[in-house]
Amino acid sequence: MSMFVDVAKISIKAGKGGDGAVSFHREKFVAAGGPDGGDGGRGGNVIFQADDNLSTLMDFRYQRKYAAQPGENGGAARCTGKNAPDLVIRVPRGTVVREASTGLVIADISGDGPVVVAKGGRGGWGNTHFASPTRQIPKFAKPGLPGEEFEVRLELKLIADVGLIGFPNVGKSTLISVLSAAKPKIANYHFTTLSPVLGVVRVGQEQSFVAADIPGLIEGASEGVGLGHDFLRHVERCRLLLHVVDVSGCEGREPAEDFEKINAELKNFSAELAGRPQIVLGNKCDIAAPEQIEAFRAYVEGLGLTFLPVSAATNQGLKSLPGLVWERLQGLPPVQVYEPEFVPAALDAGERRYTIERTGEHEFTIDAPWLERILAGSDVDDYESLQYFQRQLADSGILAELVERGVQEEDTIKIGEYEFDYIF
Repeated sequence: MSMFVDVAKISIKAGKGGDGAVSFHREKFVAAGGPDGGDGGRGGNVIFQADDNLSTLMDFRYQRKYAAQPGENGGAARCTGKNAPDLVIRVPRGTVVREASTGLVIADISGDGPVVVAKGGRGGWGNTHFASPTRQIPKFAKPGLPGEEFEVRLELKLIADVGLIGFPNVGKSTLISVLSAAKPKIANYHFTTLSPVLGVVRVGQEQSFVAADIPGLIEGASEGVGLGHDFLRHVERCRLLLHVVDVSGCEGREPAEDFEKINAELKNFSAELAGRPQIVLGNKCDIAAPEQIEAFRAYVEGLGLTFLPVSAATNQGLKSLPGLVWERLQGLPPVQVYEPEFVPAALDAGERRYTIERTGEHEFTIDAPWLERILAGSDVDDYESLQYFQRQLADSGILAELVERGVQEEDTIKIGEYEFDYIF
């Protein structure tokens, strides 16, 4: 039996943009050609795509890291580097991608189209962009920006119009096998069904709905008792709940108590879920006494809910059920799709952010990834390149803050792997 896995945690990393090139035109009889370094290509995006051939997140238990390729570096003669191919990650339809640390929704992979979850870095500029009347030989270029990188939590939330809920062994699996073409494993013991089962129920030639048998709901399910904690999330998208109750009480439980306990678990898990419309099915009515059926009917209808006595074993009362469900669905909102909540920090918007820390009596450390990228693409031995770097220090406010914090001549300034002496 294959294991059903509906939660996984992975890391994704989009590709870094290619670096811009430092190059100068070379041609016979041309002694000093101008700059002709090309731009770097875009890094590959990380894309999620729904795949109806997948039903679990099992594969993500064995591979936890996914990284797209970097863009190609720029070349001479103004040649732009190639954009890297996108990395496509295929997941079951209904997978919700959340940012791991905050739990905020990044994307809901429910549609047919691809969804970009992590964007590749923009390619860096070649030295062509830095030529000016006063800087005719720029010996520096701009490195490519890093791609977005996230730890994400994948949650599979089945997309079904109708969810069958109830205690184990009340006949949910038999019911869905009768109503649809689904063939779940059925046996007379608890937790026969270890994974949700989807079935398409035909009402007419062009009318149908998707029903899901949600297993494992018992008292304490919302707190992790039994299998309910693992599967309650699959009810969240359902527009209508078919609450299946053993009206015969053949296992020694009272139908009304069963009904109340399951609804309490729904409420504990999600108040919104507890308010979802329900049709109550009194199953096993073929072995129940008429008094039991009528007593439970009075209880359910007293709550303002629809009650239908049925027998999945003998098909009693099932002929009218698909039509009733279809009619009820017409007045309900469509299947829930989770809107993105997580907004990644834009590299461009935060490009000039920095922090300065005094790390010694005569030492300051600057944390500014954008500045490290400029340094990486600069030739510090070249006057014009060094001038460009110093201008970035001044324009960003770093030099002014260093002075404000009491920097002195020949103090050490650390930026990433680089060290400089401060000179007025």
